[in-house]
Amino acid sequence: MTSVAPAAQPAASADPSRIAAPPSWRILPSRVVTLCLVEMQKLRHDRTELVTRAVQPALWLLVFGETFTRLHAIPVGGMSYLDFLAPGIIAQSALFVAIFYGIQIIWDRDAGVLAKLLVTPTPRTALVTGKAFAAGVRALAQAVVVLVLSALLGVALSLNPLDMLGTAAVVMLGSAFFACLSITIAGLVLHRDRLMGIGQAITMPLFFASNALYPIAIMPRWLQAVSRVNPLSYEVDALRGMLIGAPAHLPLDFGVLVVAASLAIAAAASLLGRLAR
Repeated sequence: MTSVAPAAQPAASADPSRIAAPPSWRILPSRVVTLCLVEMQKLRHDRTELVTRAVQPALWLLVFGETFTRLHAIPVGGMSYLDFLAPGIIAQSALFVAIFYGIQIIWDRDAGVLAKLLVTPTPRTALVTGKAFAAGVRALAQAVVVLVLSALLGVALSLNPLDMLGTAAVVMLGSAFFACLSITIAGLVLHRDRLMGIGQAITMPLFFASNALYPIAIMPRWLQAVSRVNPLSYEVDALRGMLIGAPAHLPLDFGVLVVAASLAIAAAASLLGRLAR
């Protein structure tokens, strides 16, 4: 008798429910690029935002910078105070863009967009990283405005392409940290009004407790300790080193920013589900 071969079992992969999602390291770059492109489209359709956001940095450079350059009240070594201030204002403008980015996450939740994103195979870390570096794109656009204004005021900026690329990387990393800090706070407080209040409460202390306006050496001891754990100080230090050639600790600055951004992304991703409930 001829034996009948058993019917072939269907492959496990034929079941759509058993198809494994691609690993997050493969999804991450595409999601980051996609969300960054979305931000660029938003900026292209609403260019007035760049103008309105440029008002405050312009006032800092024109009023504060020019006045203290004439007064010689703050010792900044052999450079002019305006040269010293310009990188700090770039970091400040990036901070002000990123620190309220959690409000956009709450808007996405209220519009139902966040819930739709969370049911896709995209890992939460990839979603948060994409949002974080999308904030960096907005901050970069703001940094370009401040750089142009600084050049018009006579700030001696470096035109080395490597310094420009390093500046872009520093602004992106700093913005990613502060954007994820904002998303983390949003995941804790859950409400837009509370987030705006907390954002306003911490923005100026972060700015003034950094080396953006004055060297760390002239601060009181307690403020020096705060400044040394403030990621904004490392962002400003790296920007000064690359843009105006001031003494800097670039390996330490980049290391602190990478670690801070990574920890903030992890914290924000862990609270994203709570925000969507």
